[in-house]
Amino acid sequence: MLSKGDKVVMNDKYYVSLKNAGKVFTVREGPQMVCGTMCVWLEGYCGAYAADGLTKVEESVEQK
Repeated sequence: MLSKGDKVVMNDKYYVSLKNAGKVFTVREGPQMVCGTMCVWLEGYCGAYAADGLTKVEESVEQK
């Protein structure tokens, strides 16, 4: 389960635009049910994003 402060990247479960592919986001709020889907809010991203479309990253991966 994701929580506030976690570092995540968008995985390939859903379409990811080129500008967001591989980008590390920080979870700023959530998780919370939105229209029947567990979602989180990300810093630098407008709106909520489905939690199952995100993969938590370790700090060593983030610092690449």
